[in-house]
Amino acid sequence: MLRDYFLNKIETAIEEAVKAGKLGQMSEYHRGTLPVEKPKNPDFGDLAINVSSLARSARIAPPAIANAIVEFVDKEDNEYSVIGGFINFKAGMSLLAAVLTEISQKKSEYGKPENVETEKIILEYISANPTGPFHIGHGRWAAMGSSLANLLKFYGHEVYQEFYINDAGSQIQKLGRSLVIRVKQELGEDIDFPQDEIERKNYYPGDYLIPVAKAFLQSHPTVQDVDNIDLQVYCDFAKEYEERVQRELLDNFKVKFDKFYSELTLHNSGKVDECVNKLKASGKIYEQDGAVWFKSSDFGDDQDRVIKKADGSNTYLTADIAYHVDKLERGFDRMINIWGADHHGYVARVKASLEALGYDPDKLEILLGQLVNLVINGNEVRMGKRKNMVTLDDLIEEVGVDATRFWMSMRNIDTTLDFDIELAKTKSDENPVFYVQYAHARACSIIRNATQERLDTQTGKAIAPVMTPDEFEKLVARIDTHIAGLAVTYARKLVLKLEEFKPLIVTSAQNRQVYTICRYVQELAAEFHSFYNSTRVITDDIEVTKSRLALVWAFKTVLANSLSLLGVTAPERM
Repeated sequence: MLRDYFLNKIETAIEEAVKAGKLGQMSEYHRGTLPVEKPKNPDFGDLAINVSSLARSARIAPPAIANAIVEFVDKEDNEYSVIGGFINFKAGMSLLAAVLTEISQKKSEYGKPENVETEKIILEYISANPTGPFHIGHGRWAAMGSSLANLLKFYGHEVYQEFYINDAGSQIQKLGRSLVIRVKQELGEDIDFPQDEIERKNYYPGDYLIPVAKAFLQSHPTVQDVDNIDLQVYCDFAKEYEERVQRELLDNFKVKFDKFYSELTLHNSGKVDECVNKLKASGKIYEQDGAVWFKSSDFGDDQDRVIKKADGSNTYLTADIAYHVDKLERGFDRMINIWGADHHGYVARVKASLEALGYDPDKLEILLGQLVNLVINGNEVRMGKRKNMVTLDDLIEEVGVDATRFWMSMRNIDTTLDFDIELAKTKSDENPVFYVQYAHARACSIIRNATQERLDTQTGKAIAPVMTPDEFEKLVARIDTHIAGLAVTYARKLVLKLEEFKPLIVTSAQNRQVYTICRYVQELAAEFHSFYNSTRVITDDIEVTKSRLALVWAFKTVLANSLSLLGVTAPERM
């Protein structure tokens, strides 16, 4: 990486300057103590290092230190300058060509780190109840979770994606009772959900169960007495129907899980009771007021937690403990969960339970996400009204898969996201999705115009291509021999932005961030648009043309790679 190259040059020069006695009283230097940064004024250079901190041991002024170091730098064709205590660096043509050569050689693998410590990771996200359609919050976890999985895989980790189905507990009974009412309505019975707010909470009165009721009657054509059928039949039918709807939507949204893990099977397997018994054996639970309590406060939680109620039923925490133990028992090195911010209180509890059972609690990472606000015509839309289009399905239908995925990933997970629906649909530079995708389509158009015969719009005569497709492929394979047109300002800036993809992958994967990829592709597209608007690609000088066509191809390649991590398409025409 360019930063590493520059830092190594400076640190090697420091060591040589120390040996030569040119850094005052400084007798040794420990590598890794100097940060690399971008100069605030780009005219100063591409990168800079502030060596002022060395003045403590050198006992001479920072400018003198910087100048002494630069004397020992092997500059090659790069430029080094000193301003105060800063050493500024401007990459030469050989380094710029090396960036394009690496892209040419690695193509879709460009930016993939080498020699990294990898882990076997289980990534859990969405994990919704199978009781209705996904809301827009689920959409954010879906987009961010699958993009994070792509990023971590590209980094080198082995990633297993899992959806935890919350299909145990009273919500499934509520779903079944709600379906009974909808079926009776379909049969013409004058019945409705309770109007009392407290009683109504025992049902799911949404219209989404109407098609479920129709499907139920189609599969049970002889039904007359609805109450004669066991409630569990309605529960199972509705649950399976909603699970199918959810999976179809996820498939359309380009979210692929390796496993859908049923909470009900976890209970039926006996693993939940097994965890309770292990906690008993460890002496970390006690009984009080008829309930069974876990001493989670012994492990950093703010209070103890109930894991079995007085009526003998387990709490949600009990199943969560068993589920995370099961993950570790399956051999995963690390567990990463994406939860809504309203689950923040569960983090300490689950970590405490793992520690109590003898596992390393640091193997569990929880990413807490904030909500999504829908904005239509400048006004925020309140959730809970289907006619206002708050389901994920409706949102995708309105703005498309690409726009939904991109917008859902644009902000850091701990930040509330404002999703501007009207803007997400526009074909303008103000819409980041369109802006980025158009840049890719424009690059493809430039390459087509250079390699295909076209007509002169004024004369109607055929214009021969600059090169044949075969010649273009040879050009891409030997980019390092065609660098004549890279010296112009906007070409240089574009190459340097392409190089930033490499450190971006490392920091984004290590910090579990995907919004940085969204930000990067917008910045990359901006650099390309600036290059295109200021610099002729196809010129009378064939060598200049070749180098700039190679740069366009490299840009197109890196942008497509970046968008693939986000699960967003890179169109060739728009």
